Amino acid sequence: MGLQILSVLYNLIMQGLQVYRIALVVYFLLSWLPGGYQSSLGQFLIRICEPYVGFFRRFVPPIGMISLAGLAALFSLTFVGYGIDAVFSILFNLVRQFG
Repeated sequence: MGLQILSVLYNLIMQGLQVYRIALVVYFLLSWLPGGYQSSLGQFLIRICEPYVGFFRRFVPPIGMISLAGLAALFSLTFVGYGIDAVFSILFNLVRQFG
């Protein structure tokens, strides 16, 4: 029972990270389209992506007209996924041993 709950929780978190990664990529691609951020999709993505990407804008300076904050945000999200994967791997092993 505990292993099933843990598995469902792991899958939900990892799928959520994947959906957010895709949202970030679409958010970045909208910057190439004139008026992309004025659309309803653009406004929605601004609300969910800008707080996360804005954090990286404070620390990653732009190079000329190009901001690398988005790239840093995607990389860090990937590393968060690796960390979650490692934590759940440990939890799965503990549940198998003691559960």
